[in-house]
Amino acid sequence: MKVEINELVERYPILQQVMLKKPVLWENPDCKREQLTFPVKGVDQDIIEDATERLRRFKPLLQELFPELNETNGEIISPLTTIPNMKEVLQNFYNTKINGSILLKRDDLLPIAGSIKARGGFHEVLAFAETLALDHQLLQSKTDDYRQLSSEKSKALFKQYHICVGSTGNLGLSIGMISSSLGFNVTVHMSQDAKKWKKELLRHHGVKVVEYQSDYSVAVEKARNESEGDPKTYFVDDENSIKLFAGYSVAARELKNQLDELGIKVDDQHHLYVYLPCGVGGGPGGITYGLKSIFGKNVSCYFAEPIHSPCMLLGLLTKLHHQISVQDFQLDNLTEADGLAVGKPSKFVGELMEDLLNGIYTISDEELLSLEYALYDNEKIFLEPSALAGMKGPVHVSATKENSGSATHIVWATGGSLVPDSMKQSLLTKGKLCIKEEK
Repeated sequence: MKVEINELVERYPILQQVMLKKPVLWENPDCKREQLTFPVKGVDQDIIEDATERLRRFKPLLQELFPELNETNGEIISPLTTIPNMKEVLQNFYNTKINGSILLKRDDLLPIAGSIKARGGFHEVLAFAETLALDHQLLQSKTDDYRQLSSEKSKALFKQYHICVGSTGNLGLSIGMISSSLGFNVTVHMSQDAKKWKKELLRHHGVKVVEYQSDYSVAVEKARNESEGDPKTYFVDDENSIKLFAGYSVAARELKNQLDELGIKVDDQHHLYVYLPCGVGGGPGGITYGLKSIFGKNVSCYFAEPIHSPCMLLGLLTKLHHQISVQDFQLDNLTEADGLAVGKPSKFVGELMEDLLNGIYTISDEELLSLEYALYDNEKIFLEPSALAGMKGPVHVSATKENSGSATHIVWATGGSLVPDSMKQSLLTKGKLCIKEEK
């Protein structure tokens, strides 16, 4: 399909600012704010229950494979923490008043993979392993003790199969860690944006890494091509996978429980705003789907993208989804937020978000690095640049929503705990310089 850029820019004037790499805020006019009903475009809430139950069945095995899950009895969950100092920093940094409280969802602390990708990535591989085990009578039923899947007999079966995925980094880490632990052969196809330390960590765990001097879309296509025609190769499709999507959606229930424990209300008088960094769309899309299924009209979800890689914004705004790319608008897709360096969005997720997503905003690398340093300096929390994309969300909402005074804002921190110390210092130094330049 030939994209007529001039026609699109004329129809959607905000694209002029996008092409100039200026940060923008886009409110989705098609979001079903009051009349949302499920299923949404054929996707039923049953996927959340199915994923929840599958992860429950695997808890004993996960605890056995990964001792770091002992504290949570095999659950893949992350803390929800307050960041009061950061609220003051944001108000000063952007010269605005933020209404309501701000909390940080610490998916950067998710065990093993250290990022949000541990949710969807683990779930997809576990679903594949479960299917194989049931088909080959390693499990007689879903009520069996799943710890037997760590046996030599199980590993001998899994070793006959190959799992492959295309990734900018964190999904590859997630798929690589869980697959190799179960005994699968794994190949991760990685784009030029992927950090060297992520590639080295995968190789350390016995994962084959194939590198490309191109972006995420090419890495995914190469992985897809490798799996075609081979019945023993399983392709994890980051762009279209319902299993990944379902694994992410489970996080909404986790968040609901945490809000209840903290006594935080979400109702007609107490709105919930959630800000999610977005690459191809699967992670934030799944969480948005889960949150909307629980809180309905009382939650608003916003995606955050780098100004160099606003693929979901372009896809949703024009409704061309995967038929359009950031390169079509002379954007280079090069950003410090490597996990968000995606040229084309997921068609599957984009079409679902037409009804569910409240809006998207874009953010510069300079802001990401400044916020990264500010968070570390004021809260002693380090996140990778991608994970800071959601931090500006409360600024946007407080400036545009009159009723946000009794709101709760949740910034979803997507990764950062596995970043090597030397790289942390380099990023923090850059961030400190960015703050000085702003002043």
